[in-house]
Amino acid sequence: MSVSDTALPFDDIRNLVRSMPGPDEEATQAVRSRDAQLTKPAGALGKLEEIAAWLAAWSGKSSPKVTRPLVAIFATAHGVADKGVSAFPSEVNRQMVENFAAGGAAINQICRTNDIGLKVFDLAVDMPTPSITEEDALDEANCAATMAYGMEALAGGIDLICLGEMGIGNTTVAAAVLNGLFGGTADEWIGRGTGVDDEGLARKRAAVEMAVSRLNGEKDPLEVLRRVGGREIAAMAGLIIAARLQRVPVIVDGFVTTAAAAVVYAMDPEGLDHCLFAHVSAEAGHRRALSHMGKEALFDFGMRLGEGTGAALATGIVKAAAETHNGMATFADAGVSGKD
Repeated sequence: MSVSDTALPFDDIRNLVRSMPGPDEEATQAVRSRDAQLTKPAGALGKLEEIAAWLAAWSGKSSPKVTRPLVAIFATAHGVADKGVSAFPSEVNRQMVENFAAGGAAINQICRTNDIGLKVFDLAVDMPTPSITEEDALDEANCAATMAYGMEALAGGIDLICLGEMGIGNTTVAAAVLNGLFGGTADEWIGRGTGVDDEGLARKRAAVEMAVSRLNGEKDPLEVLRRVGGREIAAMAGLIIAARLQRVPVIVDGFVTTAAAAVVYAMDPEGLDHCLFAHVSAEAGHRRALSHMGKEALFDFGMRLGEGTGAALATGIVKAAAETHNGMATFADAGVSGKD
């Protein structure tokens, strides 16, 4: 799954998307058949039953388990942060990477609680991309290479991958990507992010409008990504594609990670079927993006932190769904009378 030197870089990415496999129907049916025999009324576990079947479909395992989950946090810096679109300065990027390493962030606590691995990928966190209001964030070669780098996050036998990100200004970038892909106005996609005031929100609106206007109607998903996106969004989009090819289910976190997923969706509307959307962010544009893609999140806790926190919480639910399915007795096993 590497980007070759024999074609335009984006051609290789498009070829990978075209080669993505569908669900494992046999594994899915095996789960549904066992579910029908478990000691409970049909459908009594609701979404837990759906999650067990989803896990089987995209892992290819008829007895789906989650033994090596990982939260992958992609950290980077954005030049647009200098436009006053965030309540925090860009110095926070490096400080938060160090906080992750020291175990002091929210995501560290949730990963420890749910026995999830955590890895932080430093995407030139001290070297911001150009401001998307004035220049393209990435050229084609660098964008494709960053997507390929994201694909490497699956190394080591990971069987469930959670998307996480860190980068001051990246809700502005995510809003620009979603606006570019799905249309509408900047106001429909922006939110207060880390807590900007009204003046900061106005600057954010202006930044998204300027960035999207530079697209001049461009709708190619990879072009939108490279021109108004960022390194973490590129890396996560690449990881989503690689996970599909390697049959590793994905949990998408919040607004910024959903922008990365939207790039894949715009390339192939079925390209996110192996993804579970964890939560609805407090960013209004997140709910709009999910609606555009016909996706439903597991929960709405009013969260807007990023870092993969919502995805890590959802991992606990996915693990519970798998353990419940595999561990419950059937009516025959338990000697319980079934429904007449």
